[in-house]
Amino acid sequence: MSAGAIIGGGCTFLDAHSLRSLLPPSSLIPHFLSSLPSHSAAVNSPFRQSFAIDPSNSSSLLLMPSWSSSPSLPYIGIKIVTSFPHNTSLGLPGISASYVLFSSSTGASLAAIDGTELTLLRTSAVSALAARFLARDDARVLIMVGAGALAPYLIRAHRYVRPGIERVIIWNRSVSKARDLVKRLQEEEKEGGNVVFEHVEILDNVIGIGDVVSCATSSQDPIVKGGKLKPGAHLDLVGSFSPAMRECDDEALVRGRVFVDFEPAVAEAGELVGAFERGTISREDVIGTLVDLAGGMKVGRRSPEEITVFKSVGTAVVDLLAGQLAYETHIRGN
Repeated sequence: MSAGAIIGGGCTFLDAHSLRSLLPPSSLIPHFLSSLPSHSAAVNSPFRQSFAIDPSNSSSLLLMPSWSSSPSLPYIGIKIVTSFPHNTSLGLPGISASYVLFSSSTGASLAAIDGTELTLLRTSAVSALAARFLARDDARVLIMVGAGALAPYLIRAHRYVRPGIERVIIWNRSVSKARDLVKRLQEEEKEGGNVVFEHVEILDNVIGIGDVVSCATSSQDPIVKGGKLKPGAHLDLVGSFSPAMRECDDEALVRGRVFVDFEPAVAEAGELVGAFERGTISREDVIGTLVDLAGGMKVGRRSPEEITVFKSVGTAVVDLLAGQLAYETHIRGN
């Protein structure tokens, strides 16, 4: 089926290729900036539901619904995710997702969207929007911790909000994956580009030069040591989404001013949950949310020397806003 094809009932199908065209950082990040303060309170997002499909192989089904009560955002959306960890041994993706957008006034199906691509695009845009308020304006060095599917999206998004970045250093537990990503990014860089892409084998050797340190891993043990962050660094934590996962140590949280994407992060992010339990920081040490930053209710970076931390776990609110922009941009283009 071709991108943008009409399927049953007049529902549009938007595949990964079309989404990359419809939702570049230059469109999605400004959309979040303008929409989150005005629409987030009008979006209902129940806690994600998870169902075990086959306990013997840990396969599961996750449902993430949301709907808006605002006339200017007349949509219902649901992301449907399957997690089959054993697929990696079969050479298949472990996670697959679809997103379905409905009209909240008639209930009609409007669009079936590649949920995996939507998640990659909206997650990276959320991190970059936070960096717009929290990273130094003169950021030059980006450290990318992790070389999985999300890494290139995060790199592109951070470069959009901080176009002065001239050096991108990638670390991954598998050195070959970091090396492969560097090669891919070098090939994608336009002729005459002035960004240097490189990989390293020992993360501790380069953390101290990172103006922006972005982490997208599934680690259960701290990777980033807060004591090695330089004054003025911005730490972006994306990978963990459960209390058992953790990408940085407590010192990083103690040294930095901490922000989260949305309130659920304080109960779901392993870095925060563990630090609360250990008494290293308290709930009151979390300064605010992305909505607070975008709406001007909280001040982001206050000085060039300040260390900032942003922790995201994802929410159906940004799925709905991203789905809205993709659908409406596609409709306007036809």
